[in-house]
Amino acid sequence: MKKTIRDYQLFNKKVLIRVDFNVPIKDGIILDDNRMIESLPTIKYAIQKKAKVILFSHLGRIRSEEDKVKNDLRPLCEKLSLLLEQPVIFIEQTRGDCLEKAVQTLKCGEVLLIQNTRYEDFPDKKESNNDEALGKYWASLGDIYINDAFGTSHRSHASNVGIASHLPSGIGFLIEKELGTFRNILDSPERPFTVILGGSKVADKIGVIQKLIHSLDYLLIGGAMAYTFLKAEGLPIGSSIVEEQWVPFCSNLLKKYPDKIILPIDTIVAKEIKKDAEHRNCFISDIQKEEIGLDIGRSTIKLFKQYLDESRTIVWNGPLGMFELEPFSYGTKSLCEMISSLDAKTVVGGGDTASAIINMGYKEKMTHISTGGGASLELLEGKNLPGIEIIEEK
Repeated sequence: MKKTIRDYQLFNKKVLIRVDFNVPIKDGIILDDNRMIESLPTIKYAIQKKAKVILFSHLGRIRSEEDKVKNDLRPLCEKLSLLLEQPVIFIEQTRGDCLEKAVQTLKCGEVLLIQNTRYEDFPDKKESNNDEALGKYWASLGDIYINDAFGTSHRSHASNVGIASHLPSGIGFLIEKELGTFRNILDSPERPFTVILGGSKVADKIGVIQKLIHSLDYLLIGGAMAYTFLKAEGLPIGSSIVEEQWVPFCSNLLKKYPDKIILPIDTIVAKEIKKDAEHRNCFISDIQKEEIGLDIGRSTIKLFKQYLDESRTIVWNGPLGMFELEPFSYGTKSLCEMISSLDAKTVVGGGDTASAIINMGYKEKMTHISTGGGASLELLEGKNLPGIEIIEEK
């Protein structure tokens, strides 16, 4: 069992906390602050214990000077000040005299946010490649390291593995909650246990399917990945996205688990992908050659409901259609509404699925919405996460 923030005396200690403030932001406006809100319990705990709190986070990918401008953490610092109801000191640097002086003069209970850790990725990818010197430098700024950034814990970066290699370390409350939720699902799900997989690529979900197919009761498949399965069944898919290399895998899976895998029986199709495209609901067998499947249809929603109504544990990863465009959001919306009314443990993977559910107003109706898309998938696959593996054991 990993050490947590509770296992350390924090008074007057410089506590480095890796948070995940990688939130959608446009023109300086934060579009979804869920990850920031989920980080607050750990930050507030450190403040209450009179620690000197130093926060690290990335935002977006930095491949140019222009990326630095649009992925500046200053708007997030201003938002965090409002959420914490106290000033947060912002340092424009990721290293240097200004940062070091600010850390040295930090008082107990104060919070400091360092500029985007991925500024160190241009031009040499020092953060993402876990540059040893960078991790050691950041570690020199503090006394204790706490990882509470679940969304990046499946990566070995300088701001998680690098720092933790040089300091006493623990996990925060967010990661503790994420690990507890997924371990319960993997070890002893209440049955029937249903997994819903969507999104664009079968390849992204292969590990999860192989890990869970033996233990789940039903696997409901939607999104663009469904058309690879449908082609494996010999059904027409028109011009829908298909991963030809995974058709044999899907075919074998369908033959081996015919009673577990539930595929769409109808779909919303259009001839082009745009919000005002003409579209129609048709059965899979009626898809025309020039049509693209972009959402599950009404009959599929009713079919999925039959299995979900009796489920006691539901894991959902991947939207069921191109929900960003209104004509193709009905399936994902309907599933949100359906699942939110059930007496079941409902766990949602991060990424697009989490964004869809939160933006559609169903956040409070789910048992748990993960803050990490890739990290949650890798946990479900049974993989170890480097950013958590490096943390000290109790």
